[in-house]
Amino acid sequence: MNTQRAQEIAESATMVNVTYDGKPIYIQNVDAERETARIYTLDQPDQEISVSLNSLIEPSPFQSDGIQMVCDRHD
Repeated sequence: MNTQRAQEIAESATMVNVTYDGKPIYIQNVDAERETARIYTLDQPDQEISVSLNSLIEPSPFQSDGIQMVCDRHD
C-alpha cells in the first residue's frame, strides 16, 4: 500500500477493508518517513504493532472471495 493511501485510510471516519497477514486491521497512524504503519487486528485491538506499508493489502472492489459468477447470454 502506498503512503498516501494509508494516510487517507488512517484519517478516514469510515472503516476501510484492509488486511495484514490475511487478517482485517485498523490503521492507527502512518510514519511516512519510515514507510510503516501502527496497526492492530480487529480481533485483538489491545495488541498494536508497527508494520511495513508494503505488507498492508486493500482488496480491490472487484476481487471476490472465491465466488465465481457466470453470466450466460441467450440471444
